[in-house]
Amino acid sequence: MTSQFELLSTPIAGLHVLQRKPLIDTRGYLQRLFDAEALTVCGWQQAIAQVNHTMTLRRGSVRGMHLQLAPHAEMKLITCLRGEVWDVALDLRRNSPTFLQWHAQLLSADNKCSYVIPAGVAHGFQTMCDEVEMLYCHSAQYAPACEMGINPVDPRLAIAWPLAITEMSDKDRQWRMLDDDFKGVEV
Repeated sequence: MTSQFELLSTPIAGLHVLQRKPLIDTRGYLQRLFDAEALTVCGWQQAIAQVNHTMTLRRGSVRGMHLQLAPHAEMKLITCLRGEVWDVALDLRRNSPTFLQWHAQLLSADNKCSYVIPAGVAHGFQTMCDEVEMLYCHSAQYAPACEMGINPVDPRLAIAWPLAITEMSDKDRQWRMLDDDFKGVEV
């Protein structure tokens, strides 16, 4: 059987776009959302520890920028099941050549792309339409004591959100803005 994925590199080391290749027939299609063996080339070595599903109701909403710190640092596989998002990954890894750089990718139910996000890289997205559903596969359990976030509108990062932000949680608004003392996270 041929691979049901194509892994595409991005400018950020370890960050990949996974292009799914569904098997299509007259009934519809089957697409593989996760394959541990195929994702080993991206560094995914753990089992899936947790799966989360979100629904974001309003176009222009922003969720992010989130990650977990060691010892609960995690990889994530992000998939848009319904609608379309502008998905952003922000490299916060200490000593990374792309430290504080971000990369955005359009994920949608139609384009069948997912994001493979390495540990130490924060994640967030903006909905490009109403009623967006996202699926997250995590390599580690959620650990509230290891949760970290960066304010999605931090001017130092200059993330170019494509739409006016219509909604954001209070928690995301209150994440820190980066200062010159921020040296990154260990993974």
